[in-house]
Amino acid sequence: MGVGRLLTAALCVGILVGGCTSGTDTDKTASTQTAAPTETGQWPPTSGRGKCAVDKETDVPGTMRDGTILRADVYRPKTSDPVPVILMRTQYGKSAAQVQPSRYQTPDWFASQCYLVVIQDIRGVGRSEGTFTEFDNDLKDGYDSVEWAAQLPGTNGKVGMYGSSYIGATQWLAAVETPPHLTTIVPANTSSDYYDGWTYEGGAFRLGFVEPWAVSTIALEAAKQRNDTATVDQIKAAMANFTSWMNFRPYKDFPPLQPGNPAVAPWYFDWIRNSTYNDYWKRWSIRERYQDVKVPVLDMQGWYDAFLAGGIENFTGMVDKGGTPEARQNQRLVLGPWDHLAWGRPTSTIAPLLDKLGPVGDSPINELMLAWYDHFLKGVDNGVAGGKPRVDYYVMGANRWKTAPSWPLPQTQWKTYYFNGNGTNGGTGRTGKLVEQAPTGPADVDRYLYDPEDPAPSAGGHSCCGVGSTPQGPFDQAAVEQRSDVLTYDTAPFTTDTELTGPITVQLWASSSAVDTDFVARLEVLGQDGSAINLNNGIIRAAFRDSLTNPTHLVPGQPYKFTIKIWPTSYLFKAGDRVRLAVSSSDYPQYAPNPNTGEPFGDNARTQPATQTIYKDAEHPSSVILPIIPSGDTGSTTFDLTPHK
Repeated sequence: MGVGRLLTAALCVGILVGGCTSGTDTDKTASTQTAAPTETGQWPPTSGRGKCAVDKETDVPGTMRDGTILRADVYRPKTSDPVPVILMRTQYGKSAAQVQPSRYQTPDWFASQCYLVVIQDIRGVGRSEGTFTEFDNDLKDGYDSVEWAAQLPGTNGKVGMYGSSYIGATQWLAAVETPPHLTTIVPANTSSDYYDGWTYEGGAFRLGFVEPWAVSTIALEAAKQRNDTATVDQIKAAMANFTSWMNFRPYKDFPPLQPGNPAVAPWYFDWIRNSTYNDYWKRWSIRERYQDVKVPVLDMQGWYDAFLAGGIENFTGMVDKGGTPEARQNQRLVLGPWDHLAWGRPTSTIAPLLDKLGPVGDSPINELMLAWYDHFLKGVDNGVAGGKPRVDYYVMGANRWKTAPSWPLPQTQWKTYYFNGNGTNGGTGRTGKLVEQAPTGPADVDRYLYDPEDPAPSAGGHSCCGVGSTPQGPFDQAAVEQRSDVLTYDTAPFTTDTELTGPITVQLWASSSAVDTDFVARLEVLGQDGSAINLNNGIIRAAFRDSLTNPTHLVPGQPYKFTIKIWPTSYLFKAGDRVRLAVSSSDYPQYAPNPNTGEPFGDNARTQPATQTIYKDAEHPSSVILPIIPSGDTGSTTFDLTPHK
């Protein structure tokens, strides 16, 4: 099967769930209309409105330090009392305000709680002036916008921010500039770094997220703002058959973004040229600047979200390095059973296995955020923040919520399992095992051929932005694991119910016939019914095994130890279930297939096959380290939401 056919199968996920969604469902395309209050069971609900009537002002101008005017819609509560500000800075349209698909309540709803709500188009999109470029303007503009909003008539000078995905990034980018009137932020589904864990992961380009997002949302909206109708038409035509474009190489010549036209998307081609972690990326890195952030943070993340690892790092980084004691002590992280856009609600498009969870898995973001604002912006003593860090996490399999004081969980018991047996799909069948005993002598190696022209297809995983456009969420991996280039290793069945919660690390000893290649690892629950459901995954581009800044080639045939960070998960394995670890060299279109040539990323279309060897002997003990949580706390079937007063 060629790459194009593989891509179609992966995007449609037809081999797994019997369905195919055409087109894309990215942040923008899923957020292009603001829903009015609708019937019960739809989104957004009409219940829970506050006591304040609301007036709306459109296109309110705010002047940035260089004279550029950014425009916002302002929802003003009718009250004579000074009120706090809730600010959203968005590149997806201020009229949309991330209400759909089934995410936030309307700005009017929040304003009815007696907050002044400001929804602003960032520079170069929507109704705002200036030239758009991703990330670059949101440091200074973020600072200036917070300070502008704090001076609007009727405010008490305190500003909180909210929003998901890139709108989470606009919060962090403002916060690291330390605007004096910023009091708290509530970022959802966003990362700690815009190279590692956003555009690239383990050195590999996140193709399935980056290209559709860049084309169908940000490049399209910027073209609309500058009245570039020719580019708008070209982008819409490309999106009608985007699966074929995702197979286009070299990436530096990607036609839908017009590489010869600097007005369209120069930032995308910068991302391709800057394929290592260098100064281009470091200027925006949040993980480098936690000491500059001096506000409490309520952070929301999903187990299958594109930015889960970075969101968790933001929590732990702020607990350790936040700029004030108040900031360090008032960090709260919520980890739920969600992908990027689908927050559990029945009106959003959810991966089928997440859809089955029911209301217990719904995101509590609106009620929790309101209680958070009431406390930090209005001074209400409602118990939402107890002056110490807190993690709320959803245990899949048990379908229950639990809480913890830190991450990883303090009671974690780290347990190492070693590769054993034959993990390949050979003529004698698979016998790959994960065992507790370290190897003591020589062992047979496992080999497979990785061909970049025939990569293993993605079936779910952590990605962005919608389950209909990019493989994300949990799916049965049975079809993918019939391939000869996907190895599997299983534990013995658990004898008692066993919770795994936390990050997973694979120490893979391997060699390649190529000077560069990829290794992918995926953790799964192997059920008693034979299903193999992915929990999370990770990747390492071999040249980046020691450094994201200074990649180095392999010596063909020489064994190396590769550390693969499988992103965190939480799952209760029932007695009789097993852990499966799958190993391969591709996950397409989640990641751009490594061409195995060692040539600079994105420069050409040449590929070559590579023979991969996996070692599991005493000198090269390939292993996986699992986070086992002792039995005890059974959790709750409802989220622990402290009601605001």
